[in-house]
Amino acid sequence: SNRIVFTSDPTSGGTKLAITSTFDSAEDLEQVVAMGMIDGTRSAMSQIEQVLIDLRNYAEDFITDAQILSDTQVRITRLVRGSVAQVWQAHHDQRLMKRWMLGPDGWQLAECVTAQEAGETYRYWWEPLSADDGSGFGFSGTVLETLPQSYERTTEQMISTEYPATVNELTLTSNQGGTLLTILITYPDAQTRDMVLSTGMTDGMEASYARLESIL
Repeated sequence: SNRIVFTSDPTSGGTKLAITSTFDSAEDLEQVVAMGMIDGTRSAMSQIEQVLIDLRNYAEDFITDAQILSDTQVRITRLVRGSVAQVWQAHHDQRLMKRWMLGPDGWQLAECVTAQEAGETYRYWWEPLSADDGSGFGFSGTVLETLPQSYERTTEQMISTEYPATVNELTLTSNQGGTLLTILITYPDAQTRDMVLSTGMTDGMEASYARLESIL
C-alpha cells in the first residue's frame, strides 16, 4: 500500500501540481516503478491542462448545460462572471442564496439551511410566490468532503420522495472570464438520471446562475 498527497500552488503561469507517494518499503516502490507508474503518471498529468481548456471552451460556447458522461453521471458546466471566492460564498451564504438560487421566475427559496463542514447537513426548500397551500419541493443532504473555495462533495436527496439520493461534486476553477463551475452528479442508475433531467433542472439552474451574475 502507499499514501498519496496532492498539493497545488499558484504560479505566475498557472498552478504547480505536486504528487508525493510514500511506500511501505523500497521494494514496493521499485515494483510500481517497474510497472510503469512514473510514465503513466506523467501521461495522465500532461492531459490535465487540455481537460481544463476543453471545459472552459465548453462553458464559453454554451450557457448552463448538462453533458451525459455515462449511465450514472452527468456534468453540469457554467462559466460564471465572478471570482472563485464570490461564487463559493454565493453557494454557502444563506442571505445570498435567497437572492439568486430561485430557479425560474415566480419561485422563492423559502428555507435555506447551509452546511460548511464535512458531516454537516443542509436543507433547501422552494415555494411558488403565488401559492399559499404549502406546495413546493426541496433537497437535503450531507457534506462528505470540502476544500473551501475549490471543491465540495455532498449527497442530495429530494425531500418527501422515494427518489434515490445522488452524490454531487462541485468544483470551482479560476478562469480569465470568471469562474468555471462544474457539478458532477452521480445517479444510482440511468432511469433516475433521465427522470431528473426531464424535470427541466438545467433551465432552472441557468435562470439562477444568470441571476447570480447580475448580483455579482
